[in-house]
Amino acid sequence: MPDGVADVMVQAAMSAPREKPDLHAMLRDVPHQPGVYIMRDRLHRVIYVGKARDLRKRLSSYFLPSRLRRVDIKTRALIESVWEFDLQLVKNEAEALLLEGRLIKEFRPRYNISFKDDKRFLLVRVHLGDPCPRFSLTRLKKDDGARYFGPFVHSGALRTTINWLNKRFGLRVCRPLRPGEADYKHCSNDIIKNCSAPCIGRISPEDYRARMEQACEFLEGRSKDLIAGLEEEMQAAAARFDFEKAAELRDMVAGMRQTIKPTRAFERGVLAKVIASDDPMADVRELQEELRLERTPRVMECFDIANLGMAHCVASMVRFKDGVPDNANYRRYRIKVVSGQNDFAAMAEVIRRRYSRILLQARGSDDAEFSQEGAAEVMRRMERDECKSTDAERRMTNDGADDAATHPSFVARHSSFVTLPDLVIVDGGKGQLSAAMKELQRLGLHDLPIIGLAKENEEIFLPGRSEAVILPHHLGALKLLQRIRDEAHRWANGYHQLLLRRRVAESILDDCPGVSESRKQALLKQFGSVTRLRKATVEQIATVPGIGKGVAAEVAAYLQAH
Repeated sequence: MPDGVADVMVQAAMSAPREKPDLHAMLRDVPHQPGVYIMRDRLHRVIYVGKARDLRKRLSSYFLPSRLRRVDIKTRALIESVWEFDLQLVKNEAEALLLEGRLIKEFRPRYNISFKDDKRFLLVRVHLGDPCPRFSLTRLKKDDGARYFGPFVHSGALRTTINWLNKRFGLRVCRPLRPGEADYKHCSNDIIKNCSAPCIGRISPEDYRARMEQACEFLEGRSKDLIAGLEEEMQAAAARFDFEKAAELRDMVAGMRQTIKPTRAFERGVLAKVIASDDPMADVRELQEELRLERTPRVMECFDIANLGMAHCVASMVRFKDGVPDNANYRRYRIKVVSGQNDFAAMAEVIRRRYSRILLQARGSDDAEFSQEGAAEVMRRMERDECKSTDAERRMTNDGADDAATHPSFVARHSSFVTLPDLVIVDGGKGQLSAAMKELQRLGLHDLPIIGLAKENEEIFLPGRSEAVILPHHLGALKLLQRIRDEAHRWANGYHQLLLRRRVAESILDDCPGVSESRKQALLKQFGSVTRLRKATVEQIATVPGIGKGVAAEVAAYLQAH
């Protein structure tokens, strides 16, 4: 059979509608354990995230014939749209709730309602460097030198536990940073024996800090003697028929056990593992086979453009190595040359800036400057030479000891070398792919493998082919491409939102009466940000060169009103 006819038949088979998988067969492998399930549609988009104490029972309930007849229209649409599901096992229900919330905020599925806002689970904060440390509840963890405990799933149990700890150890609950006698006059906690009164010296700072350390040990789960003592009090209260007190202690013990139950905080690194494949290298090899690449795409770089109207067009580049994110080599760019909304030109600019920089490093060597090799050939040869020298030095250093490769001198010599990727991925269709190819050709990298990935139907565009390649959605190769594309999209959008927030803050001064561009720049240079300028007095604003008292008063009044 001629190759052209074979290609047409393969393409037709890939484009044909695929049958819905047998979800009941998939349910047989679901364990009876707590965890989180991620439902996807036929385009592999996440449409629902849920949790369960028993994953088998919960998922089975969705696909019962009787359930489909009884549910409302929205749930029926969800069940009919489910094409596949992923599972993530956890230790307990609290971990399932934490992971469910993080995944919903990450994917924002269309059928989920809860957790889509910016609200987070509660954390306990204490800064031991304060004169009189105190517990406080917060939902945002900051890099301020304080200690944070949590997040905690059960807010009611947490508040009960913190109140009991404050009373048990005599910790203060007042808000002043340095409480004194004036604050003591308005407080009655010392009178009712709920506070050790460090503000008036009833307890030394050292003893107070020791009490706070004991309370922190309890929140870390390292001191369970307190719960044992409460259980003894509960048994004693029940023995003397004081059942009301015993019930109160019982509820308190249950809440405290919920609070100190060990749970994992599912940050972005853990989420990446949840979304990642069980065998990333298998997906890499499958991608090589499906796209018929000569070289295994162990290193892939994906580019994405993010813009909003005419302002702040940015780009991102994420690198995957052996099928997993290589976060240290992520890059983000502010588009400088292109004006307006032009994704094709923006893609060309970021491709040019990325690989011209790599080639500039290669051409800095003596043998590359006068070489007759192409740019890609030079980089591949330098990569092979770098690998050989690295292996030789590893063998010579400490006779190949494992810690030789982590020695600072070794890392400094070899971490600066940046290799070309085995595959370049641009987020977009034929237009973005064509613009990127032209820049690679100008740089002499016409042999560098490149593809375009359109999100609408997960179409893969290859150079020299008019028809798109559509991989079956169950293949790990396509899921790998989706992971790297989604990561590039997240990285670009995060940078774009950061710049947009800065722009919104600075643009407030653009509409302020009496503030020209030069005066705005002088104010921002003096105070650093609009937030600091808002806190300044009229006298402080008037000290800025070119700002009189009248303008300073107008600026202060305007910022207070806006």
